[in-house]
Amino acid sequence: MAPEETGLDWLEALGPQRIRPGLSRTRALLAGLGDPQGSFRSVLVAGTNGKGSTAAFASSILAAAGVRAGLYTSPHLVEVTERVRVGERDVPRRELSDALALVAAVSGAGALAPTYFEALTVAAFELFRRRGVTVAVVEVGIGGRLDATNVLSPEVSAVTNVGLDHLDVLGPTLADVAREKAGVFRPGRPALTAATGEALAVLAEEAARVGARLLTVPPAPADLLAGSALRGEHQRTNLALAIAAASAMAPLGDGAIRDGIASVRWPGRLQRLARPGRRPLLLDGAHNPDGARALAAHLDAEGLSGRVDLLFGALGDKDVTGTFAPLGARARCIALAPPPSPRAVRGDALARLLGRPVSEACPDVASALDRLDRDGEGLVLVAGSLYLVGEVLRLARA
Repeated sequence: MAPEETGLDWLEALGPQRIRPGLSRTRALLAGLGDPQGSFRSVLVAGTNGKGSTAAFASSILAAAGVRAGLYTSPHLVEVTERVRVGERDVPRRELSDALALVAAVSGAGALAPTYFEALTVAAFELFRRRGVTVAVVEVGIGGRLDATNVLSPEVSAVTNVGLDHLDVLGPTLADVAREKAGVFRPGRPALTAATGEALAVLAEEAARVGARLLTVPPAPADLLAGSALRGEHQRTNLALAIAAASAMAPLGDGAIRDGIASVRWPGRLQRLARPGRRPLLLDGAHNPDGARALAAHLDAEGLSGRVDLLFGALGDKDVTGTFAPLGARARCIALAPPPSPRAVRGDALARLLGRPVSEACPDVASALDRLDRDGEGLVLVAGSLYLVGEVLRLARA
């Protein structure tokens, strides 16, 4: 392995791990590097769905306004460098590896070693310092209160919405999940949300408790999304939150907002992918029931219900049946395949779980695509997991 891969080798050796909530390891690593997170201002975005889209919109709008913006998101689809952007460009592989090598040098071992996500979070903040980022837009990994990203002192926090996901860590109730996400709120600072109902009530209670200024944000006008790569009615809410957050960090003209919307880059969300000689794909990372319902609503609005075939895969710690139901109901033919993750549900087990014919199960994503290409025509919807979408993108690039 080339020397410039040393830090990335160390990261991969950390391997998939159970979520280990807590901020102590991340704070210790940052202290060992001289607290790079103090060198930039930040926006922290939490939420069950849409937080990545919101963060991507906000970063793109800030960059269009002339701000030296950084963006940190997770997970990546194909390359780990996708997680860290400066000036709307993914950081080079060597730069990320160098930063990770520095994190490795100050990290502990055994139980004191960071998780994969913690290591990347610290490396991202170090890269933002090195690159002179003035405003970082940071997507929370899971929850908020005990997520590694919550070491920041954000000037603006956002909770896009609250749904029933990651209940083993954040639950068991919707109110519990909302309280965890409200952990990103800060005293005296704006807290933005598009949550409704019980979740909004809990967020309001938590905002009052910590002294944050909770602001509910209505959807942006539909015409603002014209020409954007991010489509769907649900993106109106994500865009509105992004504009509100970006406006709190820098003066924004109408031109910067329009340019930022037009240039936003966030693959795997209602992404159309043409494949010469093969069927076109519609890729979406919907991986929980709320996300699946939003995707189903888009299919209905576009007249695609009953006119697409479905490639579906999921992780075992998700609500698999609740995610599949609105999508399977709108598909003609279905192929089931495991995403490339140790947490994935294998194809035959997935078929049994969903009450589907075992004949729909495929051993891997490539064979599922081959089957759908061979046996049908027209658009193929790929959904159920971001890891599934990432594997399809990887295969398309091969």
